[in-house]
Amino acid sequence: MNDDAQLIKQALAGQTAAFGQLVQKYQDRLHNTVVHVVGNAEDAKDVVQEAFVQAFLKLESFQGISAFYTWLYRIAFNVAATHHRHRGAMRSAEQIALAGGHLRNSVEGHPRHAADGPSERLESEERCRQVRHAISQLAEEHRVVIVLREMDGCCYETIAEILDLPVGTVRSRLHRARMQLREQLKEVLAVEE
Repeated sequence: MNDDAQLIKQALAGQTAAFGQLVQKYQDRLHNTVVHVVGNAEDAKDVVQEAFVQAFLKLESFQGISAFYTWLYRIAFNVAATHHRHRGAMRSAEQIALAGGHLRNSVEGHPRHAADGPSERLESEERCRQVRHAISQLAEEHRVVIVLREMDGCCYETIAEILDLPVGTVRSRLHRARMQLREQLKEVLAVEE
């Protein structure tokens, strides 16, 4: 029996500390993903907290067919969608930029080097800002798949499970999201070449 299954079994038996271990194991990863979906760190914190509350309340319904984190992500994205409907339109790109540097390493593919000078750092920060802005402009259905695939590293099958979609739909949305990002960032890409 894997760690998650054992912790779930213990939590269902009334050992709430076991569920606390699941929270510790997945909260940072879930937050880092959700922040790109909802647009800012504060809203992401609320969504993640609500997702864990709902997961705890619905734990008996977890059948173990998929991985626990897949089930948890599905809950979190449903909470995020509800949160989005209640809050109205997404936050501005400037607020997304304030959400933190979580995207920086994903966008650049490598950490910033200490030898980088001020101009390189400014250029890098500007590229990150432009990418965050471009992602924030995507429709929610495209933004979610790009975040799960490119930032969280989920495979197509896991994304399909999380979003309760066929794999073909995930591939199609991801393709459209990438095409839209490429179009929005064509000036940035041209400068880098």
